[in-house]
Amino acid sequence: MNKKNELSMVEETPVEGDTETRRSADSSERAYNTIRKLLVEFKLKPEERINEVHLAKTLGVSRTPIREALNRLASEGFVSLTPNRGFFVRSLSTEGLIDLYELRSIIECAAFRLLCERAEDDQIDRLRAYWSSIVDGYREQPADMILAEDEGFHLMIAELSGNPELVNQLAAINARIRFIRRIQIEHRTHDMSQVDAHSAIVAAAIRRDSEGGVELLRQHIELTVSATQQALKDALLRVYSPGEPNERRHRRRAS
Repeated sequence: MNKKNELSMVEETPVEGDTETRRSADSSERAYNTIRKLLVEFKLKPEERINEVHLAKTLGVSRTPIREALNRLASEGFVSLTPNRGFFVRSLSTEGLIDLYELRSIIECAAFRLLCERAEDDQIDRLRAYWSSIVDGYREQPADMILAEDEGFHLMIAELSGNPELVNQLAAINARIRFIRRIQIEHRTHDMSQVDAHSAIVAAAIRRDSEGGVELLRQHIELTVSATQQALKDALLRVYSPGEPNERRHRRRAS
């Protein structure tokens, strides 16, 4: 066999380490999708400690992909990590929710003002193009896709402000309210007519109508928080059966 053929065989032969890496990534992705589904369907109850050993046995994987999946879910705000205790399902609580939405409103309104002042026309056109590419099928999307695209829209406004700290702060808030927003998107209070608000915000950006766009954003966020509060109340009734010890405590927290 000549040297060229030997090199060809080396290049075509799968490396064992690469195969193991792909297998590990597949296991982690499968664990992530399964656990996330359990969370949004309330198969794992709020504030419940997550049993990593049980999940590993159920999914037929080692604890490593389970831990990777939980770390990813923690970064996305679906679970919380307590040092020396493990991972816990996020609580269904409105405690601090108003404060977070108020901060979100302040950040997004400030970002929109800066966008109108600083963004180049081609940058604003990026926002228009992004929304135009998703608006037609937006209402028919799965809940996870609606959430991702909505976050993408609002983050792009922050990015076009030219202030990276506004982007960082908004991303951090999104992580803290993502689980609750995911619940609200599938709830009866989710008003798909708010899609029109996105279109109006884009139009205001194109006109560089700072005051009009800010008012649209403020109203948009206020409607969202009101609907989220109702969705949380109904979620608590769905999760906790009558007579369960934690029921009364959680109902008080959601009121």
